Amino acid sequence: MQTAVSQTSPPQKSFLYDPKVRGIFYQVVLIVGIVYLFYMAATNAIENLQRAKIASGFGFLNNTAGFDISQTLIQFSAAGGTYGDAFIVGLLNTLLVSAIGIFFTTILGFVIGIARLSKNWMVAKVAMVYVEVLRNIPLLVQLLFWYIAVLGALPQPRNSLEMGAGFYLNARGLFMAKPIYGPNISILVAVLLIGLIGTFLYRRWARKQQEQTGRQYPVGKVTLALVLVLPVLTWIVLALVGTNPITFELPRKGTFNLTGGMQILPEFVALLLGLVTYTAAFIAEVVRAGILAVSKGQTEAAGSLGLTPGQTLRLVVIPQAMRVIIPPLTSQYLNLTKNSSLAVAIGYPDLVQVFMGTVLNQTGQAIEVVVITMGVYLTISLVTSFIMNIYNRRVAIVER
Repeated sequence: MQTAVSQTSPPQKSFLYDPKVRGIFYQVVLIVGIVYLFYMAATNAIENLQRAKIASGFGFLNNTAGFDISQTLIQFSAAGGTYGDAFIVGLLNTLLVSAIGIFFTTILGFVIGIARLSKNWMVAKVAMVYVEVLRNIPLLVQLLFWYIAVLGALPQPRNSLEMGAGFYLNARGLFMAKPIYGPNISILVAVLLIGLIGTFLYRRWARKQQEQTGRQYPVGKVTLALVLVLPVLTWIVLALVGTNPITFELPRKGTFNLTGGMQILPEFVALLLGLVTYTAAFIAEVVRAGILAVSKGQTEAAGSLGLTPGQTLRLVVIPQAMRVIIPPLTSQYLNLTKNSSLAVAIGYPDLVQVFMGTVLNQTGQAIEVVVITMGVYLTISLVTSFIMNIYNRRVAIVER
């Protein structure tokens, strides 16, 4: 006689035991808690401001500024400019020094980093001394050195150093030719854009051809011809027919000062020199680490194929090293942009000096000014990181 064995199903567990559900629940609780804390902080701040009869809001941006700014990339005057205009002027000055600084510090950093690995003993040691000295001296000290010890020792305008080609250097800055754009400048801009588009298309075509056939095409020469030679030829042709798109106003040396031309403030020069030389020391170490991360077998294989050391570095080592270089290089770009706020120490009218300095002192609306400034630097950093991450994905190794 067979007996039936009863099988009981396991007890159903509550959905709260699901790790995914618990994870989502805890995240929701955390987000609600953070939002509540921000709400309470904002509410208390508004109540305290009202109790102290301190004005709040962003309406002050439309009020007349009443002060001048030494360097402006847009039209600005003390009588007609508003605090919002002053904010834009400071922002543009910050973006200008950051963009130029990133460009030059990348070039200098790569040169120093490659020089540290040079087989020439003198070149390698000079590069090592550069890195070890400049990265261990505070940036603020270096800015003061460039501004006071170097640029401050220059002669007065009446004794300006003439550097040729319309360049003069004195204690008030660098004076150079000022471009004056004619009505046909749009033609020159259109030719330049055509050259850039043509360069982009040619580089893509040349890369595909190299991947398919192994043949290399003169990308550098074609880029130079399309981006530089073609616009210059167009400029010459337009000038010969009497419609010069660009003319230059040269500075003229007077009895006590220079007149005409374009002036680059010594504060800008000192800030740019300090940021470039300081950040380049860190980028040099990033580049050196990236190159050392490439296997020596790659260099030996390139040599066996008959590539010169320069070709090996440019075509084999650097492209593979970029996947290691890009992430820390992005951090250095962000550091350079944020370190530009030290310009307040030497009087360069960047965002911090103009907006968090003069505007804050005149309006007294600290919360709004600080929030706007923090938002600007956060946005610049996020945009820079986004662009560098796109490039990082392009140079990353794709497994097949």
